[in-house]
Amino acid sequence: MKNLYFVPLDEINNIRTENLDPIKKAKILSDIFRINTLYMITKAGSGHIGTSFSSMDIATWLWLNESNFIYFSSKGHDVPALYSILLGLEKLDFEMIHKFRRLGGLPGHPDIRTPNIVTNTGSLGMGISKARGIALANRLNGERKQIYVMTGDGELQEGQFWESLQPVANEKLSEITVIIDHNKMQATGFVNKTSDLGYLEKKLDSFGWEVARCNGHSFRELKNILFYFKKVKDKPKILIADTIKGKGVSFMESTMVGDSEHYKFHAGAPCFEDYMTAINELLDKTFAVLKRGVRLKNTSWPKRIAPSGKEENLVNAFGNELLKIGKENKDIVVLDADLKPDGGIEPFEEKFPERFIQCGIAEQDMVSVAGGLALKGKLPVVHSFACFLSTRPNEQIYNNATESKKIIYIGTLAGLIPGGPGHSHQSVRDISALGAMPGLTMIEPCNKKEARMAIRWAVEENKKSTYIRLCNVPMELLYSLPNNYKLKEGHGVKICHTGSNMRDLAIIGYGPILLKEAIKAARILKNRNNAITIINLPWLNYVSIKWLKKLLEFNLIVTLDNHYIKQGQGEMIASAFARNFAKHPKIISLGVKEIPACGQNNEVLKYHRLDAQSIAHTIEKEL
Repeated sequence: MKNLYFVPLDEINNIRTENLDPIKKAKILSDIFRINTLYMITKAGSGHIGTSFSSMDIATWLWLNESNFIYFSSKGHDVPALYSILLGLEKLDFEMIHKFRRLGGLPGHPDIRTPNIVTNTGSLGMGISKARGIALANRLNGERKQIYVMTGDGELQEGQFWESLQPVANEKLSEITVIIDHNKMQATGFVNKTSDLGYLEKKLDSFGWEVARCNGHSFRELKNILFYFKKVKDKPKILIADTIKGKGVSFMESTMVGDSEHYKFHAGAPCFEDYMTAINELLDKTFAVLKRGVRLKNTSWPKRIAPSGKEENLVNAFGNELLKIGKENKDIVVLDADLKPDGGIEPFEEKFPERFIQCGIAEQDMVSVAGGLALKGKLPVVHSFACFLSTRPNEQIYNNATESKKIIYIGTLAGLIPGGPGHSHQSVRDISALGAMPGLTMIEPCNKKEARMAIRWAVEENKKSTYIRLCNVPMELLYSLPNNYKLKEGHGVKICHTGSNMRDLAIIGYGPILLKEAIKAARILKNRNNAITIINLPWLNYVSIKWLKKLLEFNLIVTLDNHYIKQGQGEMIASAFARNFAKHPKIISLGVKEIPACGQNNEVLKYHRLDAQSIAHTIEKEL
C-alpha cells in the first residue's frame, strides 16, 4: 500500500528538548523539516522542492537560534520550507501540514493572512524594498528588530533588487540582513548562462553593504557570519550563501544535473518511487546523527485523476503551430522570461536557437528588447506568465505600442486556475491591465484548434500587435468549434444550444475553463423549459457591434469572466449594449470579485461561484 509520511509534532518536540549541540540539533531538524516539506508538496501535488531544500538549512538555523526578529523570503517559492519550520516550532497549527495549497490552508506562495508570514511575495525583486519600509516604520515607532530577507540568485535579474540596494545603504539600515540563496539555478537552467552575476561580492560592496560569503549548508559558517554581522552597526549586510538546489536528497541535488540544463525538481511533486527513495535517504541521515530512528506518521497516498488521453493542451498546440510558422517566417524571434517549459516554446528553441532569446527573470528588459527587434523589422513573440507579462513591463508594452510596431505577447498560466500557486500567480487582471493599449488586440482561445488559429491570425492577418491569453490546465472539453469556423475580429460563435426556444438565454464566455463549466451548467438546467445558447467570444477587448446586434432578441445574457468582473469582457459587452442600443437584454456578469483564493482547482472555482453548480444556481434564480 502506498503511503505518505511525516514527522509528527511530539517527535519534533522530543528532538528539540534533547540535550544536543546546537549545530547537531539544527542538522537533524533541517532534515526532519525536509521530510515534512516533501509530505506537503507530494500531498498537494505541486510545489517547489529544489529551492525549498536549498534554503532549508539557512532558515532552520535562523528560526532555531534568533529571537525577536523578522524573517521573510522574497522569492516565495521556498515557502514549503518555511511552513515546515513554523509547523515544527508550533508557530503554525500543526494540522495545517495536511492543507498545503488547499482552500483555507497554507497558500502556495506567502500570504500575510497566514500566521508569522510578514509580507506577500511570489513576484520577484520586492523583498529588500519591503524590508526597508518595515525598518523605517520600526524606527518611527521607536523599535529595532533584526530583519532577515531571503532572496534567490535568479531573482537578482529583476531590476528592483538593484534599485533597492542604494537607499538602504544610504539610510544605514543596519538591522537589515539579506541572504542570497545562491544555488546557481533558476527555472530553466543555470543562472550564469542566462545572466551571469559576475563579481557579486564587488558589486554588492560597491553599493555600500557589508558583504560576506559562506557555505549555506554549513551551520558553523552560518553561525559565525551571522554573529559577525550583528557587530556591524553602520551599514546593512548581505550574505552570499552558496547552496545546492535540492540539497539533502542526493538525486534531487542540482550538482547531479551536469552539463544538462534540465532540473526535474524545480516544480511539481515527485512520483512514488522518487518520494520513497528521498524519505529513506533523509531518515538514514537523521539516524546517523541522532543514533536512533525518527518516529513517523502516515497517511494514504493522494488519489490522482489519471489522464484520459482526451485532454486538450492549448499551450502545446500553440507551440507546435508557432514552430510551423517559424519555418515559414524567418523574421519571427521568440523571447522568454525563464518560463519556457510552461510556454510551449521549447520546440521553437530547439529548431531555431539563433532566433530564441532567454531573457531570464527580467520582464521589463525582455519587452524592451522585443521593441528594439520590432523597430528593425523582426516579429517578436514574447512569453511569460500572464500575471507578470501584463503588469511588470506594462510601461514597456505601452512604449512599444506608441511606436506602432507589431509584437505578439503570449501570456500563459492565465486566469483563476491552477489555484495552487496562489494570488501572485493567478492572472485575473491582465485584461484590464492591457485592454486599453493602443493597437493591441487580446484573444483567449477555447481549445487546441482555436489556439493554433490565434497565433496564425496574430502573425498573418493582424496588422498590429496581439496578446494571446492561454490556459495551462489540460482538460477534456465538452464542446468543439464548427468545422468551417474562422476567427473574425469581434465575433463570437455558438458552441452549444439546449431547448427549443432560441431566445431565452445566452451565456457568453471565453477560454476552456469557464466554457466547460457553462456547458455543465446548461446540462444541470436542461430539465427547465428554457433554452440556453452558449457562445465562445475569444476577443477580450473588442466586440463587433454588428455581431452584437444579433443577440438583441435574447431575454437574458450571462457573461463569464475568468478574470475580475471589473474591466473584464463582461463589462465590455454590457457597455457596448448600453452605448449602442436603446433596448437590450438584461445582462448578468459573473467573474472574480475578490483576491483569488488558493486551493485545488475545483475548490477555487466553487469558492468564487464559477463552477457549474454555482453558475446554474445563479441562472436558475434569474429565470
